[in-house]
Amino acid sequence: MTQTDSTQMTNQVLVVDDDPLMHRLLQHHLERAGYKLLSATNGRDAFEIASRENPGLIVMDVMMPQVNGMEALRELKKADATKTIPVIIITANTHAMSQKESEIHGGAVFMTKPFSPAQLLTEIRRLLPLAS
Repeated sequence: MTQTDSTQMTNQVLVVDDDPLMHRLLQHHLERAGYKLLSATNGRDAFEIASRENPGLIVMDVMMPQVNGMEALRELKKADATKTIPVIIITANTHAMSQKESEIHGGAVFMTKPFSPAQLLTEIRRLLPLAS
């Protein structure tokens, strides 16, 4: 693997959310901060993309169609190819998943919507520092 390949892989963030507005918002802020965005709209696609692309970090909503964020987190943490990828769990519905549940299933950070892009970027930079 070349240095360029390694840096590109390290800087990839997979955003998993069924809300197109959230994807556009995060794409804008992540790309300005120097990250490359990968995108999925449900947990099933997230698992397939994460297994294939090996992103440095995943930002995943809980409430999604087909496979929700909780189920996807459990699958990601069971699979050898994806179990070490840090996952930031985001939700507007705190009844759907608690911070404790997120931690039990391997979530690195639990954030409740609404949050500021600056708050999210702080967590992303902490978990996935950009290569110099």
